[in-house]
Amino acid sequence: MNLRYKTPLRPSWFMDKPGFRLFMLREATSLFMAGYLIFLLVWLRRLGQGPEAYATFLESLRHPVPILLHLVALAASLYHSITWFNLTPKIMPMYLGEDRLPDKLAAVAMGFGPWIVLSGIILWGVLR
Repeated sequence: MNLRYKTPLRPSWFMDKPGFRLFMLREATSLFMAGYLIFLLVWLRRLGQGPEAYATFLESLRHPVPILLHLVALAASLYHSITWFNLTPKIMPMYLGEDRLPDKLAAVAMGFGPWIVLSGIILWGVLR
């Protein structure tokens, strides 16, 4: 039996410091990612139901609410990705020989650089 005293936490403990708030905001973006994955599953289901169901589904996406939800999901995914790439060098530092690379350079090498290159390749392929 553990008899150590544990300090009780208020439900709003994360509002005490800016770093905690940003951490909780980053974690909340996962809810938007889960919602968007459900949307993609619905999209695939409509696609499998035939051309009429798919055309109806695409028409329903032209209204302002789905467009706004897509913009919110985009903002959430960008924030989540940027904070993830900034966090990666702190968790998994990169070394050249005995010297540790600065976190900003490692973040570009491990995250931002490949992200930009792959996005450029995809954009080039789509716009050709």
